[in-house]
This record gives sequence, structure tokens and C-alpha cells, in this order.
Amino acid sequence: MLHFELVTPEKLVRSEEVYMVVVPGSEGDFGVLEHHAPVMSTIRDGELSIYKTEKGEPETIRIQGGFAEVNEKGLTVLAEQAG
Repeated sequence: MLHFELVTPEKLVRSEEVYMVVVPGSEGDFGVLEHHAPVMSTIRDGELSIYKTEKGEPETIRIQGGFAEVNEKGLTVLAEQAG
């Protein structure tokens, strides 16, 4: 499973284990699975799609601005606003 955190300046919005997250990157949407290569990207206003299981329906969270970082610990999305 992929460790996923969504953080705003005010609070930690989410911290959970998920199957995949699709991030609205500034260069286009990108999906992050467990063991993804390290990457950093700015994000555009849009929706995060959070898949808790491989075949499940995604939960979406509207986000604005910020950036995403993938490292050996998982995916962290630092958004200016979420919700």
C-alpha cells in the first residue's frame, strides 16, 4: 500500500494507506502507486482522486495550488487549500 498524506497550512487533512492517488500536476495528471520513483511536482487547481483499493471507486478531494512529493516514505501533497 501507498502511504498518502494531504496537508494544508492549517492542518493535516489525511494520513492513510491507499492503493493509488491521481494528482493534478501542473504538467498533467499523474498516478502514484506504491514504489513510485521519487519525484516532485507543482500542482494545479483540480481534484485528487484517491483509490483505496485497486478496483474501487475513487474518492475525490478538491485542492488548490501547492506541490506533491513522492519519496521512499510515500506521497505527500502540500496544498494551499483542500476540501
